[in-house]
Amino acid sequence: MVETESAHWVFGYGSLMWRPGFAFAERSAALLRGRRRAFCIYSVHHRGTPERPGLVLGLAAGGSVRGAAYRVDETDWPETYAYLREREQPTETYIEARSRILLADGRTVTAITFLSDIEHPQWAGALPPERQARLIAGARGLSGDNVDYLRDLVDHLRAEGVRDRAMERLLDRVEHLEAQGPVIR
Repeated sequence: MVETESAHWVFGYGSLMWRPGFAFAERSAALLRGRRRAFCIYSVHHRGTPERPGLVLGLAAGGSVRGAAYRVDETDWPETYAYLREREQPTETYIEARSRILLADGRTVTAITFLSDIEHPQWAGALPPERQARLIAGARGLSGDNVDYLRDLVDHLRAEGVRDRAMERLLDRVEHLEAQGPVIR
């Protein structure tokens, strides 16, 4: 089934899933094909600093990702769009795109999606899990501890009925590292 109405949709695959921060008229579980959730962006703002970067999620090429889609009313769209630009683009690490997503009820809609910019200096790429854990452990930025971001992701994915074993293993490794004391990157 294809969405026929003209609507504004936003796709979230990380913190937008549990903390959208804007008014929405509808929320649905959603699937984006051709991209996967990955800790592939160095964070020097929200979850790290330039001196001690952390990692945040991005949408890397390949696979598929389950997330949340939000329909925003036309009257709320200008404010929502401005908020998203400020929240998602403090250092311009993402490319704003329009992507076709599949909603839980079978509708296909076009949503604003923030894709990883592989040309940006903060692009970390496909880091090995141990390197990801060392970057996340102990990192802190304006939005708090990096491990809390990972923990929120795992908890909220589980609440949505999604088990991401790689993210769960990463969280276990980060918590183990942090329990040992200060982490040397």
